[in-house]
Amino acid sequence: MALGTTEQIVINAADPARLARFWAVVLGGEVVDRPDGWSYIDGGWEPGPRPRLSFQPAPAAAAEPSRFHLDVRVDDIAAATAEAVTSGARAAGPVVTDAQGSFQVLHDPEGNAFCLVMPAND
Repeated sequence: MALGTTEQIVINAADPARLARFWAVVLGGEVVDRPDGWSYIDGGWEPGPRPRLSFQPAPAAAAEPSRFHLDVRVDDIAAATAEAVTSGARAAGPVVTDAQGSFQVLHDPEGNAFCLVMPAND
């Protein structure tokens, strides 16, 4: 039995509003800026219970390697990578393909790693 469910995923950010706007391009949804410096993305993804993606003020830069990252499922890795890069991401190496599918590692505008993925069984 689980103790609970995921309410939100929180990412530390030097500029929460800017980072939330970047991730809204990647995931969809509307950015909400709170007066206390936090920002979060409201809705935008598929229906159903989903944790909120929130960004809290934190002055320290992202450390490498990241111990935690998001995998974002896409229909076209090349097109999604191009749009993410236009929005401020940077690619880290080439697309990798293995028995599980393909993925592209990127870094958001503050250096947090994430992957665009296409599973093999689609």
